[in-house]
Amino acid sequence: MEKERFIIESLKILLCCGAGLSSGFLAQKTRKAAKKRGIDVQVQAKSETEAVSHLPTIDVLLLGPHFEAYKDKFTELAKPLNVLVDVIPQKIYGTLDGDKLLDFAFELKEKS
Repeated sequence: MEKERFIIESLKILLCCGAGLSSGFLAQKTRKAAKKRGIDVQVQAKSETEAVSHLPTIDVLLLGPHFEAYKDKFTELAKPLNVLVDVIPQKIYGTLDGDKLLDFAFELKEKS
C-alpha cells in the first residue's frame, strides 16, 4: 500500500517578495490549487519589510528568488518560532504555478 504523500492537515504559508505584488499573484493561484485539492492551506503574500511581523502566525516562509540573499537572515529570525524558510524555485515563481508551490511547501514541511 502506497504511503499518503501529504499527511499534514493544514499549513500557513507566507510568500515574501519586494512589494508583495508578484507573490500576491502566486498566493492567489496557490489558494485556488489548494481549494481544488481540498487541502486546508492559508497563503498570504507580504513585502520583505512586513514578513518579520507575520512570523509568529505562519508555518512556512517562502522567499521570492530575488530575495535569496535574505534567506539566512529570515532563517535565524524564524528558527525560535519553528517556521521553515526557503527560496521559491525560479521555475515555480516565474510561471506562477500554484500547484507546484503547494508541492514545494508540503515537501519542505515533511522534511522537517
